[in-house]
Amino acid sequence: MGFRRALALRARELHVGGWVRNRPDGTVEALIEGSPEAVRTLLAWCRQGPPFAFVTAVDAVNAAAEGQDHFIIRP
Repeated sequence: MGFRRALALRARELHVGGWVRNRPDGTVEALIEGSPEAVRTLLAWCRQGPPFAFVTAVDAVNAAAEGQDHFIIRP
């Protein structure tokens, strides 16, 4: 299973809203909205990723909420 799909599944388990997508440079970008605890948990998961993922860095910044109440995979 790829990183985006695995992230979406974990986000849904945590009841976190937002989205994930691949960027043209090959990195993955995500917007994560939810309780502070759920967001921290998902960010910790991102640092490891699913089995066979090769995560080199996770950069997190605060951003304006979009009001997402579900998690989707964007193209």
